[in-house]
Amino acid sequence: MKYLLSVTLIVFLFITSCQPEGRVFVEHKELSPDLEWLKKDSREFKVLIEDNSINYDFKISFRYANGYQYKTANIVIKEISPSGKETTNNYELTIRNENGEYIGEAGYDIWDSEHLVEPSKKFEESGTYTYIIEHNMPKDPLHFAMEVGIVVDKAK
Repeated sequence: MKYLLSVTLIVFLFITSCQPEGRVFVEHKELSPDLEWLKKDSREFKVLIEDNSINYDFKISFRYANGYQYKTANIVIKEISPSGKETTNNYELTIRNENGEYIGEAGYDIWDSEHLVEPSKKFEESGTYTYIIEHNMPKDPLHFAMEVGIVVDKAK
């Protein structure tokens, strides 16, 4: 029993210590085990904003594999506020630099990228916001796409 308690405490400390200071929310969702993202295959995130008096950095994370064919990943995000107000935004995530090299942190043939799409975002109200993300690329499905996510940090 003491061993189980010790292991649980160590795992908890490891998980909480890995989060950067000021991190409010982070979640990633797998797109498909077949390394493709269909336009109709949206992902939904629920983000709790407890303090709407401060600004936040709103980021999109994107995991992709070698072979991703585009320089960008165009996505559409629908935001639904706690009171039901809907807003839709289009974002262009840069995946390759001007030399054609992938951008992000590499792990063998998998790349993790994080894109600051709304710096110093001010939320109008406190509560749970819903975000629905889908891709808006010219071809469907979007090949070599693995995961999409949302990261919210307190703005510095």
